[in-house]
Amino acid sequence: MAKVPRNTWILILLLVVGSMFGTLLGNLLKDIFPFLYYSQTIGLNPATIDLGALTVTLGLNLKVNIATIIGFFIALFIYIRL
Repeated sequence: MAKVPRNTWILILLLVVGSMFGTLLGNLLKDIFPFLYYSQTIGLNPATIDLGALTVTLGLNLKVNIATIIGFFIALFIYIRL
């Protein structure tokens, strides 16, 4: 059976959805399993560019908890099994 080439966009979509689903489950189950809610924030401070008529602010923060990582790896496993 020939291998079908995999699409990188599908991988990215699955990883984002898996991470979001994991975070949602972590928030819903934080009272039952508090260890799922422990998190660390990783990111860049906002940078502002003021051009007079236009002001642009760019920044990125990622809040990672155990449930997010679990969702990420489940999504990766699903992608590998496709």
